[in-house]
Amino acid sequence: MEFTLLFAAATALAAVWIANRLTKPEVDKPTDLLIGAAAVGLFIGRIAAMLLAGVNPITNPADILIVRAGVDTGFATIGALVALTWATRADLPRVSDLLAPAALAGLAGWHAGCVWRGACLGTVSDLPWAIAQSGSTVTRHPVEIYAAVGMLLTAYLVARLARTPWLRTGAALGLAAVVRIATQPVRPSLTGGPMWWYYAGATVGLVTVMWAIAGRRMKPSLSGPATGRERPPPG
Repeated sequence: MEFTLLFAAATALAAVWIANRLTKPEVDKPTDLLIGAAAVGLFIGRIAAMLLAGVNPITNPADILIVRAGVDTGFATIGALVALTWATRADLPRVSDLLAPAALAGLAGWHAGCVWRGACLGTVSDLPWAIAQSGSTVTRHPVEIYAAVGMLLTAYLVARLARTPWLRTGAALGLAAVVRIATQPVRPSLTGGPMWWYYAGATVGLVTVMWAIAGRRMKPSLSGPATGRERPPPG
């Protein structure tokens, strides 16, 4: 792994640690949980990218470490979610909601790590804040900085949501996907990016939020209306 990627990963780790310090989630070793899930997701995403590119990870195991060559973000997300689900099991709704802001902060840190990797710039732009790459006079969108700011804002918004089961989790997933959808048009890409992954994430996030809100509204009615005229229990 290149040192620039290590620095980017360290930036993401620092963001997760700071977010956990600020939000104080009632979870045992929250940073370790997120790091473990992210590591599994990174591995799964790298394997998926190799297979999609026609590279056999069994016959080319050393290529797994070349993360810069590509990581499939969709499969990486699924891998991370599966790992977190396995680690928390029955306590998943509470833990995932509590860790959602820190997870978004970690994504913000990873995008901000573009500074170390020299990979912040996107398509050509003449906006006042556009930046030219070293040795070039062509200015471009700092798209990774856009994504970092977007993820940081969503982390703040999610942290302020009520502790309704699955509400923060759904909001985090949906908003992260929206940030990627919004920034994709100014990313340099020949294929347009894995937009269907992002739309799927936004849809799943929205459905989860609606389900969480509906569940919260239905809870009071499960025990019936409180009229003050309930009969005392017999005996």
